[in-house]
Amino acid sequence: MMTSVERVVEYTELENEAPWETQKRPPSDWPSRGMVTFNGVNFSYSRDAPLVLRDINATFQPNEKVGIVGRTGAGKSSLVSALFRLAEPQGKIYIDGVLTSEIGLHDLRQKMSIIPQDPVLFTDTVRKNLDPFNQHTDDNLWKALEEVQLKSVVEELPGKLETVLAESGSNFSVGQRQLVCLARAILRKNRILIIDEATANVDPRTDELIQKTIRDKFRECTVLTIAHRLNTIIDSDRILVLDSGAIQELDRPITLLQNKEGAFYNMVQQMGPAEAAALLESATHVHSPDKKAHF
Repeated sequence: MMTSVERVVEYTELENEAPWETQKRPPSDWPSRGMVTFNGVNFSYSRDAPLVLRDINATFQPNEKVGIVGRTGAGKSSLVSALFRLAEPQGKIYIDGVLTSEIGLHDLRQKMSIIPQDPVLFTDTVRKNLDPFNQHTDDNLWKALEEVQLKSVVEELPGKLETVLAESGSNFSVGQRQLVCLARAILRKNRILIIDEATANVDPRTDELIQKTIRDKFRECTVLTIAHRLNTIIDSDRILVLDSGAIQELDRPITLLQNKEGAFYNMVQQMGPAEAAALLESATHVHSPDKKAHF
């Protein structure tokens, strides 16, 4: 029983997060473009912990689709943690020219959407899971569900939008839970979308549906995709390769695949000859000069 007390005490001693709001508020339409800049960013999860990101310098342009790859522990998810300020990064991160460390956490986090690897659903109604702050009409909710092919599933529930989901949404499959998170992101209409290995645990059909929806519905958004399957990010505008918390490569997929000494080329080759050849063919097709815009 004392273990529970010990845990509660541990939480009381945790350092508080930064303020939810500060005197410096970004414009109401911020970010209007979705340009993200990392300037000399180092990151660790606590003061005593080792750095998990080292000297990150990169700019993601408005509407750009960037795939983020690297081995386990390379710092892919830490890049997202720094962007959301789950711990305070060293260095500077700008979104549309606004320094993220100067604004409140609510102003920052509500302006970015994320589809995580483990979908987050609440023990509440379908409506509340899609629209927790009651900002959208029923028509908008049904339209978002239709766009992720969940409309028929929800229509068959006893209370439809008012059906209460089980703990962690366990009365939905993993793929359906991810689609609910995707519908939530569609409703938010934020200019920045982060996808954190969202398709790692879903079947290929759901993976394909998620990728197609992202291409269609987030055409005018900056999308950062942490990749589990390399084929899901081969049609990105650029690919960022991380290793030990540092940037190894950042370039167009076709350029990286032509560098036989590069890290991304080696990752592709380790998939096997057949898959590597298919990936190269796909990259060549998507990024050929006559393809003006694949997104």
